[in-house]
Amino acid sequence: MLFSTAYLGILEAINESLMKKGLTKKELPKSVDAYRKALQKHLTVRDGRILREFEKLYDALHIAGYYRGLIYDTRAVKYYLQAAKEFIDRVE
Repeated sequence: MLFSTAYLGILEAINESLMKKGLTKKELPKSVDAYRKALQKHLTVRDGRILREFEKLYDALHIAGYYRGLIYDTRAVKYYLQAAKEFIDRVE
């Protein structure tokens, strides 16, 4: 549940940033592929690492952490939560 919440926080931060760029709620991404495209189009101009970080966090938080339950080491959990916070701060 924790990983799902962290991942949703990332998506919400991206949504807020995209809305600041002029997108409406209807224009916000609806899939992970759409988020990738939106990051490439609107946010990687500022920071090319954003897309790579998004991919890393998507794989870790959403796939490994939430769907498969593969992350159970407390150091790994702390690392990915800190990485999610840093990503959110960077996107805002």
